[in-house]
Amino acid sequence: MKWFEKIYTFLILGAVTAGLILSQIDGAGNLGEALILPLLALMIYLTFLQIPLKNVKASFKNKVFSTSAVLINFVWTPVFAWLLSIIFFPDQPALAIGLIMLLVTPCTDWYLIFTGVAKGNIALAASILPLNLLLQILLLPVYLFIFFGAGETVEGVYLAEGVLWVLIIPLILASLTKKLVKDRSILESDRLENLPVLFLILAITAMFAAQGNMLLENTTVFLQILPPLAIFFIVNFLISQKTGQLCRLPSKDRVSLTMTTLARNSPLALAIAVAAFPNEPLIALILVIGPLIELPVLAVTAKVLVKINHKS
Repeated sequence: MKWFEKIYTFLILGAVTAGLILSQIDGAGNLGEALILPLLALMIYLTFLQIPLKNVKASFKNKVFSTSAVLINFVWTPVFAWLLSIIFFPDQPALAIGLIMLLVTPCTDWYLIFTGVAKGNIALAASILPLNLLLQILLLPVYLFIFFGAGETVEGVYLAEGVLWVLIIPLILASLTKKLVKDRSILESDRLENLPVLFLILAITAMFAAQGNMLLENTTVFLQILPPLAIFFIVNFLISQKTGQLCRLPSKDRVSLTMTTLARNSPLALAIAVAAFPNEPLIALILVIGPLIELPVLAVTAKVLVKINHKS
């Protein structure tokens, strides 16, 4: 586990703190607002450079694992997220949308780290990564329209524009870059691997600099989002473990299934939220808070899985 992965939560907290301090400086808010989208687009572009989307077919080699992961991530979890949003945020559409955007986007990076910590099948977990990324890009706008429809909060034009600027364009540029760069070692270097985290931290700093005053007036959001996230992690942990047992997956494969159905891709969802909902900063706030809760949960889950598999 690399050093920045060990202190990821503290890096996010530091970015939040720095942004809130900067928000009190005249002019910093406008500058921060102008920087958010470019920084997130760069983050997504650099992430795409490192993800072999051409290997989507490889995820289907283990049909039982892949089918289980897809059904949990893209059929069960969206419905479950919608139910949680109705229960906890019936009259707060911004928080409901933020919760759904967080929960319906499976992780495409740090879940591999925790899979390794939990002694899971890293190769198997990595094989489904491109498929998870592709499906969430295609389905996230669909989920938002199914659950919320086109209205004052979810406007189709802004959503389409957000997907274009922070997903489609970075994806096209990353594909072109891969074709133009002949030396593969450049794209696989450790420095390049660390850059998406750097741009995410800068984007979070810019976001809180731009919206600091408004966010300081909504400090209870953390406490509001904690119960539905706790229920999500507990229920999906039990479902993934039971599914793995029913499908007779080896213990290492069950670990991989659990991690890929628990970890969420908050950076990608954050990029879409900032682009598609510029007038709803609470949506982005949910997606920043998510990792503050998720990363400690994944660390504890990894230890629990090690103990479970050791006993079995």
